[in-house]
Amino acid sequence: MATARMMSAASNTSASCLPHKRPFFSLSQKVPNFNSLCFNNTTKRVSTRLFSCKSIYNPDVRIKEEGQPETLDYRVYFLDSSGKKVSPWHGIPLHLGDGAFNYVVEIPKESSAKMEVATDEQFTPIKQDTKKGKLRYYPYNINWNYGLLPQTWEDPSLANAEVEGAFGDNDPVDVVEIGERRGKIGEILKIKPLAALAMIDEGELDWKIVAISLDDPRASLVNDIDDVEKHFPGTLTAIRDWFRDYKIPDGKPANKFGLGNKAANKDYALKVIMETNESWAKLVKRSIPAGELSLV
Repeated sequence: MATARMMSAASNTSASCLPHKRPFFSLSQKVPNFNSLCFNNTTKRVSTRLFSCKSIYNPDVRIKEEGQPETLDYRVYFLDSSGKKVSPWHGIPLHLGDGAFNYVVEIPKESSAKMEVATDEQFTPIKQDTKKGKLRYYPYNINWNYGLLPQTWEDPSLANAEVEGAFGDNDPVDVVEIGERRGKIGEILKIKPLAALAMIDEGELDWKIVAISLDDPRASLVNDIDDVEKHFPGTLTAIRDWFRDYKIPDGKPANKFGLGNKAANKDYALKVIMETNESWAKLVKRSIPAGELSLV
């Protein structure tokens, strides 16, 4: 029998949602009341220290683990205050106003299990990716917290003329969060985007938004790509090289990058977020065929 473990949540503040240039879609009529939370220790895998609520933001939910980590059955579900499952992809608001966005941690820094939102499963829980029935791991630890921007989608029917005509990879947009604290699977952090990398993985466009948690001690120092180079020297190159090379040990070719093989600035990152949020809105309104994707 699968085991289940719960992470408690404490709500105490709310966040405003202000438009950014063109409106970000939230489908608020289908979204529950969103408030911030902190994660407390209710399982052996969670720290006994209560996290700062400054940057940890969650709708009024709890995190429920089913199964054992690093098994095929392991899932991390998100539950609202009534115990109903909600999707971390569809049910978490993207835009918070003042240049801040929600971000869901899938893979904590300094770990190698390839965790991801299961976009084809009901309520899109976080699980460990598989290939040919076996759990997937990176060949070495990832050096930054890694996850997704909710309510975004890289449309596989849309060719990006600015990135070699590559089509979207059919997933939410990825975030590489460069702050110093190691995240937890399922945490929802407030972040600000700083740059964007246009990775091309086997011909598909797979954006990497470089961002920082608003709770990081150096968050106030970095507001755009030049600040990253100043206060986190070498980080953008290290991120690009890590994602370029991680498949090589498995005998696959290196990934490529568009936009001149360089990171784009914050404005470009915001453009990517806006466009993929609009694509997601079309998806959930069923203006675009969903295929095997779960919209629940």
